[in-house]
Amino acid sequence: MSSWTRLWLALCAIVFAHSGLGQTYQGRELVKATLLADTSAIIPGKPFTAGMLLRMAPGWHTYWKFSGDAGLPTEIKWKLPAGWKVGEIQWPIPLKTNDPGDIQTYGYQDEVLLMQEITPPAKIDIAPVKLSAEANWLVCEKICIPGGANLELELPTSTTADPKNTDLFARYRRLLPQKFPDSKTAVATWSRAGSDLHLKLASDNLANYPTVDFYPLPQGNTVVGHPSAESRKANEITFRIPIESPDKNLSSMPGLIVFSKSPNGNDRTAWQIEASIVAATKPSVPSRGIFTFLLFGFIGGFILNLMPCVLPVISLKIFGFIQQAGQSRQKIFRSGLAFTAGIFAWFIALALLLIALKAGGRDVTWGGFQFTNAYFVLGLSIVVLVFALNLFGVFEISLPQSMTRGLLASSERKDDLGSFFQGVFATVLATPCTAPFLGTALGFAFAQSPIVILAMFVAIAAGMSAPYFLLSAQPAWLRFLPQPGPWMVHVKQFMGFLLLATLLFLLYVLGAQRGLEGAIWASCFLLIVAIACWMKGAFILPATSTAKRSLVLVLMLLLLLFSGAYFIGDKFQSARIDIAASGAPGDWQPFTPERLRTERDQGHAVFVDFTAAWCLTCKFNEKAVLEAAPVREAFQRHGVVK
Repeated sequence: MSSWTRLWLALCAIVFAHSGLGQTYQGRELVKATLLADTSAIIPGKPFTAGMLLRMAPGWHTYWKFSGDAGLPTEIKWKLPAGWKVGEIQWPIPLKTNDPGDIQTYGYQDEVLLMQEITPPAKIDIAPVKLSAEANWLVCEKICIPGGANLELELPTSTTADPKNTDLFARYRRLLPQKFPDSKTAVATWSRAGSDLHLKLASDNLANYPTVDFYPLPQGNTVVGHPSAESRKANEITFRIPIESPDKNLSSMPGLIVFSKSPNGNDRTAWQIEASIVAATKPSVPSRGIFTFLLFGFIGGFILNLMPCVLPVISLKIFGFIQQAGQSRQKIFRSGLAFTAGIFAWFIALALLLIALKAGGRDVTWGGFQFTNAYFVLGLSIVVLVFALNLFGVFEISLPQSMTRGLLASSERKDDLGSFFQGVFATVLATPCTAPFLGTALGFAFAQSPIVILAMFVAIAAGMSAPYFLLSAQPAWLRFLPQPGPWMVHVKQFMGFLLLATLLFLLYVLGAQRGLEGAIWASCFLLIVAIACWMKGAFILPATSTAKRSLVLVLMLLLLLFSGAYFIGDKFQSARIDIAASGAPGDWQPFTPERLRTERDQGHAVFVDFTAAWCLTCKFNEKAVLEAAPVREAFQRHGVVK
């Protein structure tokens, strides 16, 4: 299987974890991280070794500094006082695993100690010294879940110190790779044949170990295949290392030559081999470049325009283009540009929010995370209702005249502001529809730097806004749209019904979050909002006097404030639904980590369905696949707990 396919499968595993298990069962629950030191006290000016001990849940593993076809290496960022120095991570010899789908990875199971040498300054003014570090890892079994922790290590200062954690540090120091021996003990020779590197090792040491392997450490953007032993003699072995990226000048590669009595044996030792030409860059995520994923993001953003979540607002924009047919090219272009800006504004705001959460140590995931907040869903329901009433002609959305004069300065700018907020509204409604087309691309981006995350959201925004930008840039294409006429009023009202259908979906989500009682109280408040909109349309007209306008506005405000305090501040807030007590549909069991652990301890196969009321894709999969008769019979036949 090509590295392309291996990468695709690996990224899908990470994405499914983000959108499912990652929201309930986080990586920090599967990995216990602790900071340790090999000394009882810090002696000023004398280096000591600190280590981060990771203990993984049974069956789960973290990754080496080169993770292989999937995964990400563990990262440690120290926060040390001024004048302190920290060395590179000392990586123990990893285990090599071969997973289904021709996926080969390098990592650690059960436990690993990642050591680093820390050098304190010759003079230390504070005691005891508190050292802190931020750790991030990816832990995998059948799926992969990102995790992290903020850790602290507190040590006293002294002129003398005793060794500490001696056995643990000694055990992992024995697992560190050794320097490649001198030419009297071993000789390594590199050669290049087409897209393959060949490493020939000659050493008497080979006769003592039945299992000898090469673990590569590709640098920069080099993509490496699976190394294999091409030939072996008593004291000589030749490895073939496929290079799957066009690195024509690559003549060697750093890595480990690993010896053991059996594959992944506890007796394994390793020689560290350096390359003759090494790019001094951090090992890259296995990928053919982020541009492929940015392209996926662009295509996914374009397809969002066809989703039922977005169709009502998109139809209104097309409706606006029809109305503008025959107007000046400049006005049409400005309107399309404003709509595009609204799309970009929302996606960039989301990207910045996720970057901030990631910088704060939070595990960022995707799949409409804001829809897990009942108040966000309620707020969006209000906006959808107001838009629907506006389409029905109950009232017109307009700004105060003073604001119009002071800020907009012209009716055209007012229209542009409306186009901008239409773009924002379209992207908000698009959120639940992103999973089928953007899951893999977003999952890849979330594991990258802030620049890549921002670039991915910009690519999605560009894809979604491309049709409207092109239509506004080429007004001649508008002649292919229907001519304006009375039919547009009926289409506008029909779009209002589509928005009401969206409102029903949002109320269904609220019901799943807060129960029937919560949905009823939310509906009561929405009724008051509708009455307030009717008051505006019936009593605030262009000819209405200032006094009457002010009176109606005050009454509307009081009505909304008091009803909001009663229905939302009291009734809705107190409405809760006990998910575990409410049961699960059909013969599904409610999920709890304790129940999962119990079933696993008893040796039962467990199928976990992580879903959400707002996740249209999840609901489709449940009805079309998970509840299908053949699947249910297979679960029953194999005794799968679900």
